[in-house]
Amino acid sequence: MEERAFSEIYRRLFLAYGPQGWWPADSPFEVMVGAVLTQATNWRNVERAIGNLKEAGVLSPEAVLQLPEEELARLVRPAGFYRQKARRLKSLARAVLSHGGTEAFLSLPPGKLREILLSLPGIGPETADSILLYAAERPVFVVDAYTRRIFSRLGFIRGNEPYEELRALFERCLPRDTRLYQEYHALLVRHGKEHCRARPRCHGCPLRELCSFEKGK
Repeated sequence: MEERAFSEIYRRLFLAYGPQGWWPADSPFEVMVGAVLTQATNWRNVERAIGNLKEAGVLSPEAVLQLPEEELARLVRPAGFYRQKARRLKSLARAVLSHGGTEAFLSLPPGKLREILLSLPGIGPETADSILLYAAERPVFVVDAYTRRIFSRLGFIRGNEPYEELRALFERCLPRDTRLYQEYHALLVRHGKEHCRARPRCHGCPLRELCSFEKGK
C-alpha cells in the first residue's frame, strides 16, 4: 500500500512541476560545498557564495585547503555563519584530499563514505546524504524539513521520527534508483515552496486529494 502511495505522490508531483534538474553544480566538489553552505540559509545565498568562490578560482579541495581561513570566510559570507562554514569546508577539503581527491573520495563504499562525512564537524545525516546522492550519485534518500512536513500532512508519518527511520521508510517504499531519489527529493522541495508551506496553499495543490491535512480542515 505504502509503495503504491509513494509512487502516486511522485507521479502527481512530476506531472505538476516537471523535471527539476537538481543539484545545480559544475562539479561533484561544488555539490559538496553547496551541501555545507546551504545549512541554515536559502539557495540564493548559497549561489552568491559559490559565485565568489568561482570568481576567486578556489572551488577545489586543494584551493580551499590552501586559502587562509579568514579569506575563505569572507568569500562564503553571503551563506551566513561564514566563519563556522569556512572551518567546515576546510575539514571537508582535508578529508577529500586525505582519501586521494574528489573522485577517489566519492568512490569509497557508501557506508564508509557516509561514516567519514558524519565524522566531520557540522555534517549531519541530511548533509551527508545530500553528498552521497548528488555528488557520489548513490541511491540514498535525503530526508529534509520539506519531506517531514509534506508526508506528515499527507498522514504517512508523525513528522518527528528519527532521521534514519524515515530514510529507511523511503528506501523501502521506492526502487533503489539514484535518479528517482534525486528527482523525488527535488520535487518535494519544490512542492514545499509552492504549496506545502508553513502556512499551506491548498488551492491548486497536486496532492490535495490525497492529503489528510486538507481533509481535516
